[in-house]
Amino acid sequence: MQRPNTPAQLAITFFYYRDLAAAIAFYQDVMGLTLAIDQGWCKIYEICPGAHVGLVDEAKGMNKWTAVKPVQLCIRVADADAWFAYAKDRAFENLSGLFENDALGIRAFVFTDPEGYQIEIQTSTRAGA
Repeated sequence: MQRPNTPAQLAITFFYYRDLAAAIAFYQDVMGLTLAIDQGWCKIYEICPGAHVGLVDEAKGMNKWTAVKPVQLCIRVADADAWFAYAKDRAFENLSGLFENDALGIRAFVFTDPEGYQIEIQTSTRAGA
């Protein structure tokens, strides 16, 4: 049997929270993401066309909250410096300094959301990438 030959419609990465209201406030009010799908105990926010992050109440989701978060949400933007200035002004938790990685061709910084998920904001340093 062959894999279905149909394109994916969207991608969602799910994060699990003890305090869903705090996560919603952060991603909606601070990060400025738009609510795309409201499933009650799961809120799905659009990052960019086709890419989404789902915020799940860990009491009802398929997985549970854990203290260790071996995952990172990376968001590529046109101007990491402007986002870094915003992050500093808003005193994002665990905010790194701006850094460049020549091997990857990025300028970036990281911080954590209200329950410890790491978010990287990056800009390509390569023309056309």
